[in-house]
This record gives sequence, C-alpha cells and structure tokens, in this order.
Amino acid sequence: MFCTILSGALYGVSAYPVGVEVDISQGLPGFSMVGSLGAEVRESRERVTVALKNAGFDLPPRHITVNLSPADKRKEGSAYDLPIAVGILEAMEYFPQGAAKDILFLGELGLDGEVKKVRGVLPIVREAAARGMKECIVPAVNASEGAVIPGIKVRGASNIREVFCFLTEEDARLREDILPAAKQPKGTDEPIWAGQYDFSEVNGQETARRAAEIAAAGFHNLLMVGPPGAGKSMIAKRMPGILPPLTLDECLEVTTVASVAGLLEEGQGLVTKRPFQNPHHTISQAALVGGGSNPRPGMISLAHRGVLFLDELPEFQRIALDALRQPLEERKVSIARTAGNVVYPSDFELVCAMNPCPCGYYPDRNRCHCTEAQIKKYMGKVSGPILDRIDLCVELHPVDVAGLQKGQKAESSDDIRKRVWKARELQNKRFRGSRYRFNADIEGADIDLYCALGRDEKECMEKIYKSLKLSARAYHRILKVARTIADLDGAKKISVEHLTEAAFYRPSLEYWI
Repeated sequence: MFCTILSGALYGVSAYPVGVEVDISQGLPGFSMVGSLGAEVRESRERVTVALKNAGFDLPPRHITVNLSPADKRKEGSAYDLPIAVGILEAMEYFPQGAAKDILFLGELGLDGEVKKVRGVLPIVREAAARGMKECIVPAVNASEGAVIPGIKVRGASNIREVFCFLTEEDARLREDILPAAKQPKGTDEPIWAGQYDFSEVNGQETARRAAEIAAAGFHNLLMVGPPGAGKSMIAKRMPGILPPLTLDECLEVTTVASVAGLLEEGQGLVTKRPFQNPHHTISQAALVGGGSNPRPGMISLAHRGVLFLDELPEFQRIALDALRQPLEERKVSIARTAGNVVYPSDFELVCAMNPCPCGYYPDRNRCHCTEAQIKKYMGKVSGPILDRIDLCVELHPVDVAGLQKGQKAESSDDIRKRVWKARELQNKRFRGSRYRFNADIEGADIDLYCALGRDEKECMEKIYKSLKLSARAYHRILKVARTIADLDGAKKISVEHLTEAAFYRPSLEYWI
C-alpha cells in the first residue's frame, strides 16, 4: 500500500514542504530510503523500526520503501522520524487512509517511541500556514514555538502512541483531549531588562557612557580602547538594556534564527529580549559568520537585532574579522555551497573593546614597555576597512580613586533609555514609509536627504574631511552619527556642534597611523 505524509525542511531561515512517500509491497523483507539523504536521515530507518516495535506495532515481513520528495534537495536532520513512522502505520492500515491528510508532522523518535525536540519548527510551521495547511503535529517541547504563527493549529506530541490515538479517534472533542492545540502568545511580553547590568554601576567614564548612548540611539557600531579594568566590558554588557525594545516582527526574526540554530529553550515561544553575543577571540571564521557543509547560522546571525560584543578585538583571527566587512554593510551574510546559497540575517550592533598595546597600558610609559614596532603590529591587526565600518571610537582611561569613592551613583540605564527612546521616536517619524529604521541604516544615496547641511556645516565637514583624511564611507558615518546626536538634543537640523562631536569619535590617529 502507498501513502504520502507531509513534512518540511529548512533552507537557511526559510523552509519548504517535503513529501514523505511510503510504500509497503510484497518481496524480500527490507527497509530502503531514498531522496538525497544526509547521515541523520539515513539513520531514521533504525530509529523508526525500533520505536514502532517498542510502542507495540509489529512491522510485517515485507519490503518498505521511503522516498523524501523533492529528491533533488538535500535532507538533513532527524525531524523526519515522526512522518516516516506515521506513513508506515498508514500504509499498514493501522488507521484509515486519509486520516493524516493536510497535517504536517515533525519530530525525532527515541527508541522507546518518545517524540524528541527538533530545530527549525517555527519557519517550517510558518511555511505550512502560508500554504494553507490547518494543523501541525510537532514535539511537545516545540509546541509553544510553533504556536507563535497565527492561522494554524499546532499540537505537541510526547510519544508515537499519542499520535496514533489522535489519528484513529473520530470524535473531534476527544481528539482535542488527546493532542490539544498549543495556545498562541498574545504578543510580545514587556521587554525584560537585565537587572544585574545597569549603567548606574559604571563609575566615571562619561565620554564612553555618552558614546554608548549615541550608539544605542542610532544603532551605530562602537569601539572602546583602553587599559585593562577601565570598564569596557561593563559598558558593553549594559548596551542591550538601553536599546529600544524588539517589535513583534523583530521578535519573529530573532526567534526564527534561534529556532534554526536549535537554541530555543524547552517550551519557549517568542524571544522578546535583544540578543547579546560575546564570542571568545579564538572563534573560527565559520563559527563567527556561519558555515559548514550544511550551513548553520554563526554568531553574527545569532546576534541579529541585538549586540555582538568582540572583546580583545586584535586577538581575533584577521580572516574572521575581515569576514565581517560585507555583513556589516549588507546586514546579511550569504554562504555559498555547491548545493546553492544560504542567506542568514545579520543586522546587529557591533560593540568592540581592545587594549591600546599588547600589555594594555600605552601611552602610559611608566607602565607600558612595549616597543613602537610591537604597538604598531598589535594595532595593525585591526584592518582599515573594519575601522571604516565603526561609527564611534572612544578612549577610556583608568578611573581615579575619587571617582570610585564619591558615593554618588551614576545615571541609571532607565534614565539613558528614556532619551534613547525619544531619539528613536524622531527616527520613526523621519523614516516612516522608507526602508530605514535607524540613522545607522541610511545609505549613501540618501545621506543628503536625511542629513542635510547648511553652509557653515558644509565648511566644517570640509575641514574635518581634510584633517582626518577620511574615506567616503567614514565621511557618511560622521554625518549619520551627527544626525543621531541632533536627535538626542531634539534638534531638527544638524549643527556644527553635532558635527564636531561626531568627528571626535573617529579612531585616533595616535594609534592608527
């Protein structure tokens, strides 16, 4: 007997339908699988066979053939176990033919018949809903994730027996009792700020705090240079707490990337907090930007709509840092393989920290004994093209004891966040109807439209351009930062003061010459 069960597969952060075709025929007993299968999919044969046996289903001594269609696309992962098992049961007439019609199945099977967690449920359920399907049966731990998508019922199953009882039950009310539909979240929760990370705990460093506020308001990239213990990591960890909250669409984007990477916690639905990723400097290029034979999202995609913090920037592999250049401009990363190109989103705010020399104490020659050659080599690990893509660079100096003992708390994250949100509201009005969200998103062709300058301001920028020997990209970045500073001041036009402050945050020629 022949039957087809519906399932789905991932392609980047997108998904496409997969038909699991099962045929049981006379002949020598066997179990063959075809359809361009990866190693995990080929192993489904043993998992499904043993799971069905331990769940109380006897397989007949016949030849079982399973095809995963379309056969020209590579299938990876263990999510096909459940649809294969359901197809075998239907082909063996354990339940009426057509009982599984218009239902999408996903799930890995344990040897005892348990339905285990799989990755990528959210994009697959979204694709099923877009194609007009009404129901999905997924692992119970993934049900909340799939229920985020409106217009489709997502049911969570704990074992293959529950799925069998659901498909054989004719009474609709009893079917709901067996596998109830997961409840759809009403929307994003109130943003949860990391209470243990507050800017009130950062003593001194007013310039760095100001740069962090500007970066958060316009979603600009930030580089902090200073000796060990100056507070660079403290400031970076507090950045997500002053960023605007995620919108519902952004929550879906962040949750989709986490789902594809298999990083959603058990029972988790929408991700409502901005991501904060802090990779170690020994990370490889593939782990940072994504890759592998079956490309997975890297850290820059896991930081999508959030903050990517690179501490000890010069210690990262040069090839890994240079791989960031294109994603920083295009806000996405394209990974090419023989089977095709996979595109992952990478719209993140880059925050970097580094020492000014190998020992960390330059230009304090009482403590720093590095030679000029050592300092130049160390700073040269950060390439010019990467520096060009950093909007703000700020130097931190050690806080004196008076700043630590004064007893008065610094301004809190809540106070800073209020100003950031006001600046963001101005950007919302400015960019309404356009493809931009933040000042940092403005492309060169639209600079004159959104960052218009008067005569005095043009003369000021001409002097800045010549004195700092700027590239065209750096010139545009100063204008975008100045636009954000003006928004924080509530000003409609960019002034000379805004331009000079923005130019102050360009990388110092003392270090990069």
